[in-house]
Amino acid sequence: MKCENCTKKECSKKQKNDETQSTSVDALSSNDGSEEKNELNTLANAKILLSDCLACDSCMTLEEGARVFQQNQKEFFRILNLNKKCDTSKHKVLAVSLCPQSLPYFAAKFNLSVNEAAKRLCGFLKSLGVHYVFDTTIAADFSILESQREFVQRYQRRNQEEHALPMFASACPGWIRYAERVLTNLVTSHICTAKSPQQIMGSLVKGYFARQQNLSPDKIFHVVVAPCYDKKLEALREDFYTALYNSPEVDCVLTSGEIVQIMEQKNVSLKDVTEVAVDSLFDDLKEGDVVRHEGKRSDGYLEHIFKHAAKELFGMDVKEITYKALKNKDFQEVTLEKDGETVLRFAAAYGFRNIQNMVLKLKKGKFLYHFVEVLACPGGCLNGKGQAQTEDGKPDRALLAQMEEVYTALPVRLPETNLHVQRMYQDWLEGTDSRKVQDTLHTTYSAVNQSTSSLDIKW
Repeated sequence: MKCENCTKKECSKKQKNDETQSTSVDALSSNDGSEEKNELNTLANAKILLSDCLACDSCMTLEEGARVFQQNQKEFFRILNLNKKCDTSKHKVLAVSLCPQSLPYFAAKFNLSVNEAAKRLCGFLKSLGVHYVFDTTIAADFSILESQREFVQRYQRRNQEEHALPMFASACPGWIRYAERVLTNLVTSHICTAKSPQQIMGSLVKGYFARQQNLSPDKIFHVVVAPCYDKKLEALREDFYTALYNSPEVDCVLTSGEIVQIMEQKNVSLKDVTEVAVDSLFDDLKEGDVVRHEGKRSDGYLEHIFKHAAKELFGMDVKEITYKALKNKDFQEVTLEKDGETVLRFAAAYGFRNIQNMVLKLKKGKFLYHFVEVLACPGGCLNGKGQAQTEDGKPDRALLAQMEEVYTALPVRLPETNLHVQRMYQDWLEGTDSRKVQDTLHTTYSAVNQSTSSLDIKW
């Protein structure tokens, strides 16, 4: 996309050779502990590069830009340094959540298995002073289960509600921001209301885990390690903020590449770090081996929802899904036939060119799909711009191939089989159909008025 009309806004697409920051950004970035020497004082503040940004309609506000700059390694180490001081009133419990699509990057980069990478990464983070390291797979379980239920409900209401179908996946913040900032309510009304795994993990850490540990949510500093920069923007959404405790669900997002920068700064290789078992949200349990969801490059919303809908709506057990590539490998469809009729038609649309074509068909009334798994990154989440990039900002295709190989080799666990999730629905969320489920696991999406229009987008 080409950046235009940036006279009143801070452009989110910073050039790679841009070594300066505005004074307003500097002012907003400084806070408690800014006078102390940071352990990583030579690292640049977080930037969303021209080649990285997939999120918006050319620009974000100055305030948003400043808050994104705060989500960097320096802020992470500011909290670590505060914890080393004697003033316990400023101490924070530091929890880091690891996205499943980040682990294959560390595994491939350091020639480790995914399980080894997870444990060594846990060991490295705890050596820095992190108290807890979690796996976000359980949050994806919740997100997928809620998306499955919502799709079935929308399908059953399709003849009564104009915007019931199609349903678009809501896990990708780049897609969500584009839909809200550029597209109309014609599109946003079709987005699934289930929160993304990142933000559900925020609810689990600041809600469930905080209660288990008898902690106020604002006493936890929650960091997410993710494959893309757009996750930083997602963490800033106002609806993911608990006003009562003055606490966001996710305080800071660091990309996989930023974690590697920390390792390089400290002259540490993940291969030399002692393995430490990843923590569980439940009592003193530790996580077992890493598992994944169906889907080769993401959390597999399409496959899980498709199989669930086939069973719930048509009584059909689908064991294997056959993808049909259309215009390109990043636009594929899956169909279900019964009695010679196509009853379900799903699609996967990755990358903004495919998303744009999809939206044009929707606006023209020529949209045939019931559900679309929409991801901003071509190739899916493994190809997030916060990892597996060469020095000139292009995808490292050899590394990506290794990442996909180790990721698809992981065993698949169906969300329905996670006993911890089922127990939490009853004990913490007061049942699967409760008001608390709606408040904790769902949000709403709507068009945001912008001074720049979608005509400013250059593809």
